[in-house]
Amino acid sequence: MKIAIGSDHAGFQLKEKLKKYLIEKGFELKDFGTYSEDRADYPDFAHPVALSVTNKEVDFGLLMCGTGNGINMTANKHKGIRAALCWNSEVAALARRHNDANILTLPARCINEQEAKDCVDAFFSATFEGGRHIERVNKI
Repeated sequence: MKIAIGSDHAGFQLKEKLKKYLIEKGFELKDFGTYSEDRADYPDFAHPVALSVTNKEVDFGLLMCGTGNGINMTANKHKGIRAALCWNSEVAALARRHNDANILTLPARCINEQEAKDCVDAFFSATFEGGRHIERVNKI
């Protein structure tokens, strides 16, 4: 599975930890930055990640900023993107199963590293259930 990943300065440390974790699990990653803790604007990273998902260059996206809100809002401006802001594994799994989310967004300042790993595991192992959820997703 190929994942596009990006963060602003607030999500940088978590992004680097999750990159290592995902690579160890066999995922292929495309890192769109940021590449340091220097101040950076989240839209500069959300847009290229969302575009790579939209253009099917990757299977899914993974974004993070301080609260997850700004980077999530930005990604969701793209047609066909269903970015889900998740803070625990149950929410992450349901975002995939019920909403066919294609980008996982994490609030880097609000969850710890293990919670983030649990979200990643739940999101990338879940599959869209279809059924009654298809009509709802199509209304988005």
